[in-house]
Amino acid sequence: MEKINIMINGLPGNVAQKMARFAIADDRFNLVPFSLTGQDIQDNTVTIDKIVIELVRPDSRDEKTRHIFSLFPFFICIDFTHPSAVNANALYYVQNKIPFVMGTTGGDRKQLEDLVKNGSVPAVIAPNMAKQIVGFQAMMEYAANTFPGLFKGYSLQVVESHQKGKADTSGTARAMVGYFNKLGIDFDADHIQMIRDPEVQEKEWGIPKEHLGGHGWHTYTLKAEDGSALFEFKHNINGRDIYVSGTFDAVLFLKQKLDKPDLSQKLYTMIDVLNGK
Repeated sequence: MEKINIMINGLPGNVAQKMARFAIADDRFNLVPFSLTGQDIQDNTVTIDKIVIELVRPDSRDEKTRHIFSLFPFFICIDFTHPSAVNANALYYVQNKIPFVMGTTGGDRKQLEDLVKNGSVPAVIAPNMAKQIVGFQAMMEYAANTFPGLFKGYSLQVVESHQKGKADTSGTARAMVGYFNKLGIDFDADHIQMIRDPEVQEKEWGIPKEHLGGHGWHTYTLKAEDGSALFEFKHNINGRDIYVSGTFDAVLFLKQKLDKPDLSQKLYTMIDVLNGK
């Protein structure tokens, strides 16, 4: 099997570094030694496992893109950047006909999806790349569509904890709120409680100290109006390794789609990746 060229954007961010480290060790991929980064990043390069990766800021992006294409005529981008860069990065990918996997949350999601649908290259866009969590979400979506109003009258509390540097509300939590709404619960995603204080995370939540800098803990509590019944769903992830295999599966999925002549569908989710369709 010929190696797939992948460009991981978001370095020197922690998730992007994790992805790059795994990609270097994976025989299926060849890491393109460039990475889109923020204008405020001072470093010009980052070294991961002895590979020097050049950081490309927005003000030099167009010029560097021509150079990158001269070295790598085909590659797939993996985006783990910043919520504020989601839509601008997606526009860049579509305009330059670069297929991409968007793991970054935030931004204007409708605008993002419309952009891909009207573009000429496929993309996988998902608020969570962890396959097990995606499967859990699919189960909740099935329940919501099959049993609408099942929890009518129940109250809902949603609390999510992520590392201090995560700027936006959990995209997974927002998606889950949508399912609970269909199940009959009146709850606005703006009422999701965000925990970003490391002291609270360690002392009150019991999150291991070594994972304060990288975790995703979610708790959804459903309570009957009279207090006679309580349902609680949790998914607690320590570290970032769980996101790697799902992301790489999404890359392989995109390559499969690109190898087929029919590209009528452009926008895919992790559910599509899991289904292999």
